[in-house]
Amino acid sequence: MTQHTAPTDAPTAPTAPRTPTPTERTRAVAITGFGEADVLQVVDTELPLPGPGQVSVDVAYAGANFAEILYRRGVVDVPLPFVPGIEVAGHVRAVGPGVEGLTVGQPVAALTIVDGGGYARTVTTAAELVAPLDGLGLGLDLAAALPSNSTTAFLVLERVARLAPGERVLVHAAAGGVGSQLGQVAHLLGADRVVGTVGGPEKVETARGFGYQEVFLRDEMSGAGEFDVVVDMVGGPARHAGLALLAPMGRLIVMGNASGAPDVGIPANELWFTNRTVSGFNLAAFAAARPAEAGRALRRAVAAAAQGRLTAQVETVPVAQVAQVHRRIESGATTGKLVLDLAAL
Repeated sequence: MTQHTAPTDAPTAPTAPRTPTPTERTRAVAITGFGEADVLQVVDTELPLPGPGQVSVDVAYAGANFAEILYRRGVVDVPLPFVPGIEVAGHVRAVGPGVEGLTVGQPVAALTIVDGGGYARTVTTAAELVAPLDGLGLGLDLAAALPSNSTTAFLVLERVARLAPGERVLVHAAAGGVGSQLGQVAHLLGADRVVGTVGGPEKVETARGFGYQEVFLRDEMSGAGEFDVVVDMVGGPARHAGLALLAPMGRLIVMGNASGAPDVGIPANELWFTNRTVSGFNLAAFAAARPAEAGRALRRAVAAAAQGRLTAQVETVPVAQVAQVHRRIESGATTGKLVLDLAAL
């Protein structure tokens, strides 16, 4: 496992690739049927070409996320075969009409969450969802870990929770990919107290390493105190506990249900009586509706990482082990970020 705590040497950009033709083919890891991890198969597919306002990226690394497991399970209705992959890093292959500021061969990090496709040699996405990396000193493996989790952390805490300096923040699943970023970004935005919860004692020290001042087991939260912002991607009992710990004018942000627990009903009258707010956040829907704003948050995250103010614990895994990566994420035993190395695809 490679621990990234500071910028690394920037990769050398490859020579400019030739212009593709519509008949060219490429390879990708696709969901060939809904089900367990073995439905992920390497397939031959048409090389994607960028349309107006888009770029295509030759992928070096693709982040692995729970969202891709939801696609694979059929929770999200997508046409099959479907190539998952919501974030990548690599080099610009081609630019579509109307794109400015991005050039062929340029190293970039990109959100591919709107249409997926990141588990592939080449992917297309909106140019607004791309962050240039040249001159920043970030390795592509670390850069691939930033577009989903780090962008989400900035958007959730600033845009949705409207975190103010001096406020108190609680994050469930603090040792996971997005949890590792939420704690750090909360500090960057001036939070006074940043507390995390984890599912087991083996994750406590990992969460502390991500900047959490205190770490609780999720089923042992008595005495944790009150919080102005609670971020929950776990669901079930954690959601009930988070709501109960909100201070007056507190905000609960719902952004997942990793536990798979039945939905938690929250009576509106209870919110009214207690001056509390519940909001939801989904990065895919946000990026589709507001790509420019999502892109700004991505570039802000990349800049923070390049400056050493935002770190990520990254483990790179060969793409041949993609099924094992999915199983590890599903087990809930992972910490930090798993990134697929697509060199052998």
